Amino acid sequence: MAYWLFKTEPDTYSIDDLQREQRCGWEGIRNYQARNRLRDSVQQGDTVFIYHSSCKVPAIVGLAEVVRSAYPDPTQFDPQSPWFDPRASQDAPRWVRVDVAYRGHAEHPLTLKAVKQTPQLAHLELVNRGRLSIQEVDVAAAGYMLSRLNVLT
Repeated sequence: MAYWLFKTEPDTYSIDDLQREQRCGWEGIRNYQARNRLRDSVQQGDTVFIYHSSCKVPAIVGLAEVVRSAYPDPTQFDPQSPWFDPRASQDAPRWVRVDVAYRGHAEHPLTLKAVKQTPQLAHLELVNRGRLSIQEVDVAAAGYMLSRLNVLT
């Protein structure tokens, strides 16, 4: 099992939306490095830290689990979708998504400010490469974050 941080803007799709739906396809990834991670590394059973970005208080707000490994993101084929890619085809899809299931809200969200001030987390991509939407989290950092979040299921 591996650990990941998935970024989302809460006004677009929040941890509350995931809780309501219980499961969703993590769609709309249009960065090649993030796509490659979804395609090549993220696996069913992996734990996902849900991170709210582009909001008043950016923070890790809850947990999800990958319940389906990478498959072609159908939004790339839909001309009505904001994620449509005219260069993608059914024979040669360009983008993938995974399905995630809600696992809980953080009783104590871990703010970006707190992450940056925590020596055990200073090496995370969230601190050093903040814009990437799919980020790896090592086991030690994941353990530390889990101990602070107190996830409510």
